[in-house]
Amino acid sequence: MSDAYQRLDQWLYYARVAKTRPLCATIVSKGRIRVNRQPTSKPHAKLRVGDVVTLPPLSPGEDVRVWRVLDLGERRGPAKEASQLYEIVREEPKKLAS
Repeated sequence: MSDAYQRLDQWLYYARVAKTRPLCATIVSKGRIRVNRQPTSKPHAKLRVGDVVTLPPLSPGEDVRVWRVLDLGERRGPAKEASQLYEIVREEPKKLAS
């Protein structure tokens, strides 16, 4: 397993979650982001490939987003490049017992 990691706030910036890195750090500091189901309020939290990041709605009308980290970013590029850093995790809806 690789020891490569990236700061959570930096990765969120590269993934285009917010317009600036300090804004990403502020979002993390509020403690509403989870990494592998564990809440974190540390912008310097280590994020590795394969980790699952849960993001709260950041604006009205948004849903909770759950992403699996596919790659660590090298720069803040265009949206198409940013979308290659993660995959959207879809959970099957729970079926009610009949």
